[in-house]
Formats: sequence, C-alpha cells, structure tokens
Amino acid sequence: MTDLVTMSGISKAFGASVALKDVSLSLSPGTVHALMGENGAGKSTLMKILAGVHQPDSGDICRLGAAVSFANPRAALEAGISTVFQELSLLPNMTIAENMFLGREPIGRFGTIDRHRMREETQGALAKLGLALNPDTLVSELSIAERQFVEIAHGIDADASVFILDEPTAALNAADVEILNRHIRALRDAGKAIVYISHRMDEIFAICDVVTVLKDGQRVGTRPLSEMTPSSLIAMMVGRELEDLYPRRGEGTGEIALSIDGLRLEPGATPLSLKLRKGEIVGLAGLEGQGQQKVLRALVGQFAPVEGSVSRRGMVLNLPFPKESGVRRLQALGGAFVPEDRKDEGLFLGLSVGQNIAMALHAARPATARACRYGGVIADTMRRLGVKAAGPSTMVGALSGGNQQKVLLGRALATDADLLLIEEPTRGVDIGAKAEIYRILRDFARAGGAVLVLSRETVELIGLCDRLYVVHGNTVVSEMPAAEASEHAILDAALGA
Repeated sequence: MTDLVTMSGISKAFGASVALKDVSLSLSPGTVHALMGENGAGKSTLMKILAGVHQPDSGDICRLGAAVSFANPRAALEAGISTVFQELSLLPNMTIAENMFLGREPIGRFGTIDRHRMREETQGALAKLGLALNPDTLVSELSIAERQFVEIAHGIDADASVFILDEPTAALNAADVEILNRHIRALRDAGKAIVYISHRMDEIFAICDVVTVLKDGQRVGTRPLSEMTPSSLIAMMVGRELEDLYPRRGEGTGEIALSIDGLRLEPGATPLSLKLRKGEIVGLAGLEGQGQQKVLRALVGQFAPVEGSVSRRGMVLNLPFPKESGVRRLQALGGAFVPEDRKDEGLFLGLSVGQNIAMALHAARPATARACRYGGVIADTMRRLGVKAAGPSTMVGALSGGNQQKVLLGRALATDADLLLIEEPTRGVDIGAKAEIYRILRDFARAGGAVLVLSRETVELIGLCDRLYVVHGNTVVSEMPAAEASEHAILDAALGA
C-alpha cells in the first residue's frame, strides 16, 4: 500500500536553534498516527513544514510517491493536507462563517460573495460535530472550547486525505472529546491519514494505531501502539519512566488562606461557600461549564456574581470586584491568577520571555517608581520551570505551547504571592513537563502557599489536589478528600445534585 505522505531527512533550523535534524515520517491511509515528544521536541515544526507554513532546510516530501513542495498553507490544502494547529488561528473580529470560508469565499451570480451559501455550509459542517452555533456569531464571543471545535470543523470540512490535529482536545471536555473521536474514526475508516498530536495518554491509546516519538528535534522511533504501554511510551519520550507523576499530597496548616462566603453566581443559584487553607491544593471539579470558572474569575473581577464576599489576610471584601482592577486587587492581597487562554489573555506574544515573566513584578510597583531590572529572578524562574528557550530575550511567541505555559506560570510564581488561582495548569503540556508543574505547585503549597485550581482532566484534579469541591448548577454540591475521590464519585456527586 502506497503511503499518502512520506517525509524523508527533514531538517530545519531557526538561527542557531536546530528544531529538526534528519527526521523521517510516513503516513499510511486508514491510520491514526500519534506524534509525541516533550515540548520543544519538534512536533509542531515538522507538521508546519508539511502544512506549508515553514520550508525545510533539507529533506524531501512525497505525496503518493511523487515529490512535492508547499510554498504556503493554501498549496498544502490544495494537495489534500488539512491542519488544525494547537494555537487557534481564527480571526476574532469575523464571524464563524467568514472564518470557515476565509480566502475561498463563494461567488454568486452577480459577482458578490454568496453569504447565504456560506451560512448554510458552515451550519452543516458544525452540525456534523453536534454544534448548534449560529454561523453569524463573532468568534470573539465563543468560548475556548467552541473556538477549538470551529477550527476542527473547518479542517474536517475540507476535502483532504491527510488531517493534522495538533492538541485538538486541549480545550474540550470528556463528552466533546468522544464526539471528536467518533469523527476521527470515521475519517480513518474512509482511508484518510490522521496525525494526532496530544499529551493525553488515554486519548493516544484510545484512538491511535501507531506512534512516532521525537526528542530534541530527532526521531527516536516509530512503533505500533499495540506493542506499547503508557510507561514504555513515557520512557521513549523522556528517556526514563515517570514512576510518580503526582507528588505526595500535603497537609494543610489549618490556617485559612482564602474564604469565599455566600457567593451567588447567577440569579436563582444557591449561594456557595468554600475555604482554602495554607499548604493545600484545592480543585474545582464537575461537569464542564457548571460554574467552576465563574468562581475563579469572580475573584479577579472577570466575572460579576450577584453577591458574595471574600476574606483574605484579615480583610473582608464584597463582590463583585471591578473588572478593570480585579487582577491588581488580587495581587495587592498576595495572590496571582493564571488564565486558561495563554494566547489571548495570558502572554504578550510579541515580547520576550523575560519581559513576560517580569510583567507582574512591574505591575506590583507604583507607577511613579523607578524601573527595576529583574535578570536574576527571570533566570531563576526559567531554570526552576525548565523553560526551553535560547535565553530570556527569546520572543515568547516563538516557543512551543508547553513552554509558553511554563512562562505564564513562571510570571505568577516570580511574585511574592502565597495564593495561586490557576485554570488548566497543564494545557498543551507534555507528560514530562506535567510532572514538573505538579512538583512546582506542590512545592509552592509546602512552602505555605495555597492553590485553587480547575481542570477539565478529572484524573489530574484527583492526583494533584488535597481536597475537591464538586460544582454543579453554579453551586457547590459536594466536598471530598481527593485521596478518596474517583471519576465515578465526582460524576455521581454532580448528577446527584
């Protein structure tokens, strides 16, 4: 059987940084091919070469045995290669339909854009994924998960034979993941080749047939997944087995670091209360979209609840907080916030790693204070978090998604905060880096800090946290020790509400 695509001896450097060195990859029809490796291993660079975003310095690409080269993404798409990148590329000031047809707008009888056809075909493409979104909705009004699904719908709607999915489920909950997997299986059964980049082991073993592992820009090997176990795959990726992914749980001191009282998220919702002690990590668990994110964002002024109060360092503050000053108010009280969307809400992609890390330090100083240099703090933060970059002057937008996530977390940890509010701490982060981030968060707690965290990965919350609050219908319906929790128990608590 002829491979749909063969990449041979691909090398690529960006200045002095070698991203790929003599990498080969073959994609066969009717297979889901996992591409794995630590952040910065070269996965996205290899796929961007196949997608026409980058040109290789050396090496060959063959399509059905014939040599090809793609000068741009349009050329790759015309050759049947469709890509959904990890960092979303939708234009927020345009509608869903306009994004779906960008650069290929249909023309009607009178030479004008056929917007009726755009809406109809967009609605059909979205419906295939079970989405009932209005095609005229601006992308800026969509949630992160909805944007991800629109990207995926765009790719699946293309008449392609090769599909590249780079972290397609990073912003999806379990139910949405299963919808996506159903469509991936249908594409595979139709003879398509799918490249699946993910750091979630359960997904890899559930959906993929074969795996290729990259490390430091080179191919470690290609294996059928039927011959692999999660432990052997981790060892292939990081060079060692990770026996303890999650650190030993902590013991809270009993001293209250944060108290939320009478928080009513929506009119008619039951008020909720929760406490966070020094030395512990507490998770907000439950089904997607039940109010977990609203709780965190109410504490930084990014969501306006009906009523409630927050007790912190002997002060009682009434909610809601002003949107313009909520984050600064938290910082003044020794807290830090790490948002889920690192691209649009977290990082300044056009600034350097060092500037991004120092941003919170500058923000904590009076506007009239003299500028400070934080070279030592920046270097120490990059070292502790294992940020893979040529140096602090590297543009953060040039880093892999996982390394961007480390920089975002590093900004919060570089301050003197002893309270950390964090959404999706390991979104788009490889398994080795996940273990590092879990250790960093646990060390933060053991030093007297307190962490309030939410994650779509229930297993992550169970392994990382000391206590869990189950949220359903915009209120807390259960509290349980994480050591005694299970996915089944959390679902029972949520549905039992």
